[in-house]
Order: sequence, then structure tokens, then C-alpha cells
Amino acid sequence: MTERKQGRRSAQAAEETKLQIMSVAAEMFCELGYERVSLRNISEQAGVSHSLIRHHFGSKENIWHSISDCLHSYILRYMYALIDDMPAGLPSNIRLYRFNIRMLAHMIIHPQSIQLIADAVRQEDALFDYFIDNSGDIERLVQTLLDAFNADHPSQPIQIKEMKWQLMMFGHSAASLRPFVLDTWDTCETIDKALLQHWEMFNRQMASQLDISPDLMQHPACLEELLLPLDCEWCCSNGSDYPQDT
Repeated sequence: MTERKQGRRSAQAAEETKLQIMSVAAEMFCELGYERVSLRNISEQAGVSHSLIRHHFGSKENIWHSISDCLHSYILRYMYALIDDMPAGLPSNIRLYRFNIRMLAHMIIHPQSIQLIADAVRQEDALFDYFIDNSGDIERLVQTLLDAFNADHPSQPIQIKEMKWQLMMFGHSAASLRPFVLDTWDTCETIDKALLQHWEMFNRQMASQLDISPDLMQHPACLEELLLPLDCEWCCSNGSDYPQDT
């Protein structure tokens, strides 16, 4: 029994070390870019040996793949939670509207995913393709929302790639052009208020595109109001708590 407990503790310690390495690497990839980060840089920042990183991951690319897998699982879990949080019986246009505006709020407050995907675009095609959707389940979930909307509004169908592009444009500009965001809304006292105005542009665009009446639009005092109380430690998510088939 003692040996089993020691084995479990050892396995848990190893998993915690891997997550620490991934967390540090993700921050460095976001800040510096994949190409400018080495395994030795990661080991120094994480406070572990270079050989230990090699033991757990083998290569920098494998660390990146592990980060992508965990972030993918977290985003999917968050998307399901957003859908579950909506009242039953909402019209398809309101469901799609609320999903989009709340996803952008999350992307602005937690920009790691858009930062990583922007960096992946500058790297090898394999990294970009892997990050976009390594299993297709995110796309299937979003397509379900779009199919319902398009069935109800056949005269103004929306393509999934166009919707993803809108989210990425607004998400990436909020992450990479923050000084310009603050300069654009120079009457705002803080970057948070300027980012709220940036989000409001998307809000108005979605409302117009999805035929949302002014009285049904959401206008939060801060973007945090749109977030779900879901653990944002995405590198701890293994994706085990979301359904596999919807």
C-alpha cells in the first residue's frame, strides 16, 4: 500500500512538473514567439533541468503540441459551458449573438489562444494546422449554432469561416494593438475601458448581422461580467468533462 501511495505521489509530482513547464513555455511563446524560445530558455524560466524537459517532452515542438491540446480542450469546455448557460428556448439568432460576444470577451481578457495562433501563422504550416482544430470538435459545435441560425434565416446565411475571421480579427487586434486601442478611444481613462469600447464595436456588428433588437443587446459595465466562473487555468484541463457527441 505504501508503494502505491508513493507511486501516486510520484506520478502527481511528475504531472505537476509537466504542467509547470507548459505554463512557462506558453507565456514565453506568447511574449517572444515560438522561434525565439529554446528548451534551455524554458528550463531556466521554469527552474527545472534541460534533461528533465527532454524526458517529459522530447522537443520544443512537443511542448507546443501539448499546450495546443490543453488549450483546445479548455476552449471547447468553455464553449459548452457558454451554451449550457443560455436559457432554454432562445431564438437561434440570440443564441449565436450571445455566444459570439461572450467568446470575444473571453478572448480579450485571456488572450493566450489568439496570441499563440497568431504566432503559429508565422511558423511552419504544421503548427498552424495543428492549432486551428486538431480534432474538428470545436468547429462542429459552432457549426451546430450556425446551422440553426441559417435554417431560421435562409436569406442571410453565415459561413463559419467568416464568423471565425471576425472573432480572430477583433481578438487579435485587442491582444496585439493595445496601445493603439487606447489611442483610438483616448477619452477612456484605462486600457480596460478602451477594450470595452473595442468590444462594443463587435457587439454592434453582431447585433446588426444577426438582427438583434436594441433592447436585447447586452452592454456590460466591464467585460468580466460576460465571463463564466470557469477555471481559467487552461493547462490543467484534460477535456474529460465535456460531451463527445452533440
